[in-house]
Parts: sequence; structure tokens; C-alpha cells
Amino acid sequence: MIRPELLDRLRVKPGKKFRLKDHDPGWDQTEELKVLGKEAVKERARELMAENLKDLAAAQDVLYAGDKYAVLIIFQAMDAAGKDGTIKHVMSGVNPQGCQVFSFKQPSKEDLDHTFLWRCGKCMPERGRIGIFNRSYYEDVLVVKVHPQLLAGQGLPREKFGKKFWAERYDDINALERHLVRNGTVVIKFFLNVSKAEQKRRFLERLDVPEKNWKFSPADLAERAYWDDYMAAYEQAIAATSTADAPWYVIPADHKWAARALVGDVITTTIRNLDLTYPEVTPAKREALAEAKKKLLAEAD
Repeated sequence: MIRPELLDRLRVKPGKKFRLKDHDPGWDQTEELKVLGKEAVKERARELMAENLKDLAAAQDVLYAGDKYAVLIIFQAMDAAGKDGTIKHVMSGVNPQGCQVFSFKQPSKEDLDHTFLWRCGKCMPERGRIGIFNRSYYEDVLVVKVHPQLLAGQGLPREKFGKKFWAERYDDINALERHLVRNGTVVIKFFLNVSKAEQKRRFLERLDVPEKNWKFSPADLAERAYWDDYMAAYEQAIAATSTADAPWYVIPADHKWAARALVGDVITTTIRNLDLTYPEVTPAKREALAEAKKKLLAEAD
């Protein structure tokens, strides 16, 4: 496991001043890590990742069997920050029957005819399952805030666009997540914090490597021009919606191996801290099991 003090640095404290510039996107988050050096830390991250894959698979098995809690994991980030790869690697050992992944892109006409929470609300994980949102309802306080002209397509009454509009959207999100937690859904939110320089490097790689050309869209470059606006929107949204029950973790994402190890550890630690156990077998059930075993053993081979 990663030391609690490091995870504590990544977790955004409710009610505290939050600034993205205070969160370095690199691997060397502490003096101890700097002393160890990049290669040693990278090797330890790989070992930790392997440990967490095994532990997460075991924890998810108990979660599924117990059918008491659901887990909702939200990933938000700028383009090329590594959301897809992180989901793929961190969840690679989990039983597919107990995990659901939803990617939310441009909303449909049907989505826009409902509240901004609707399309994600109908995809919430059921008890015993892990639900992963690759982007989420947070897009409506990020992309829409950076491009307010998109609000025109949401069909809202004009009188709803007051001074408290965005604060009210944060309140709506907090109310939804509070409702989920009260009803047994564990909510974990990750912002993969990639630097502008690293995003540029990854974009160039997508352009230079033929096998990665399909990943690049001119729209990605267009959105990059709004970098500062996005950073401000993320900062405001995270500060307003990181709560004790539904926290945000700001994950340094300039090095994929570091981001994946940190995300995997947070998820595994959170589920294990639920102190889950397999369902207890009642005396009547034990008798039925014993009878079933007796019948099987009595069968002729």
C-alpha cells in the first residue's frame, strides 16, 4: 500500500483552499521519492500495481457476493491525460460481471431534454458492482462552463440563468452524491492532472505514430486553446464538490505508471476499508448444503 500521508496529499479536503497549481503532475511528490530516484520509484509502482490487481480482484469478489454496497468511480481529465489506459490497466484483474464502464461524450437530443444529471443517473452501478464513469455529469460544469453557448441547447427557461447558476449546479451534484452515499454507493472521483507540456508531447506522439493516429482529433487541439479556462473550471468544480463522503483525488498524471499505481491503490484501499465479508450461511442453509453433499457422494460414478 502507498503510505497514507501521500494519499492524504492527493485527496482534496472539503472547505479548504484548493489550487491546482499546488499539485505537481510529476512522479516526485515527496522528498523521500526524490531521494529514491525515478527508476526505483517506477519499479516500486509496478510492484504496487501488481499487488493491487490481486487485492482488488479479491475485494471485488467479496463486494459482489455481499450485494450490499455499490462503488462509483469517476474519471475526469483533459484530453490525453490517460483515462482510458488507467481504466484498462487498473481494472484488468476484475471480474467483468462485477464491473461496468460508461463513457459520456456529446449528449444526445434525448439527454438534452432531461436534466444534466439524467443520462448518468440511469447508469449508476447496482449493489455489488463497480461502476466506472469515463467523464460524467461533471462535464456540465466543465465543458459547458468553458463554452457557455452550449447552454442554449439545453432548453432551460431563461429565468434559470441567474448569478448563482453554477453554484446551484455544484449543489445539485453534491445532493446527488450525498443521496448515493446514504444509500450504499461509495463515490470516488479522480482528476488526472496532466501538464500542458505533457499533453503536447502525447498529441505529437499520436500524430507521429501511425498506430496512434486514430486517437487524435482536431477538436482536441481546439480545446487545448482553452487550457487556462479549463484549469479554472476544474479548480472551481473540485473545490465545490470534494466532500468527506465523495472526495476528489488529484492524481499526478505526467507519468502513466505513477497515475495507475496511485489510482489502483486508492480504489483497493477504499473497498477494503468497507470491511466486507462473504454472506453468512444460516443453519438451515448449512443443513441443505450438507444434504446436497451427501447426495452427490452417494451417486454412482
